[in-house]
Amino acid sequence: MFIFVPAGAQSIGVMKAYTERGLAQAGIKAIATGDVTDDHVLNAMGDPAVGMITTFHYSAAHDSPENKAFLDAYAQVAPGAGRANFRAVGAYDGMAMIYDIIAKLGGRIDAEKAMEVAKGWKRASPRGPISIDPQTRDIVQTIYVRRVEKRNGELWNIEFDKFENVSDPGKQP
Repeated sequence: MFIFVPAGAQSIGVMKAYTERGLAQAGIKAIATGDVTDDHVLNAMGDPAVGMITTFHYSAAHDSPENKAFLDAYAQVAPGAGRANFRAVGAYDGMAMIYDIIAKLGGRIDAEKAMEVAKGWKRASPRGPISIDPQTRDIVQTIYVRRVEKRNGELWNIEFDKFENVSDPGKQP
């Protein structure tokens, strides 16, 4: 049996109630969307979040050279700001695409030409490989299945499975 935890501020309270009522001990698994265990606030959820399973496109614990470099740069430009999360990596990827478009167009921005460069754009992101679908112009990315684990006294979303090259199913022909 599973309990689905809703996103938002109420998720911490739901996890507290989940623990207090002994649902984990009864074998009921907690599952949620990845924003529920947002890396930036995950430690505030405390031990009740340990074992929660989520799916999402980013985890600060993602093991790649690109993510390590991103986290190092984030710590340098935002010391004391907490752990980077999906919003930070999304902004990073968006700026990378803008940079690549400007470079490809030699600094001369034309909306139609910029859109042509964006279609099919690919990058090794801190979240894994990403691209832009030329037809829908949506991102194509890996969705990771993650479990909250405690490591060195902190909570982390640890990836244990994945679905590669996922695009918005509602926009597929």
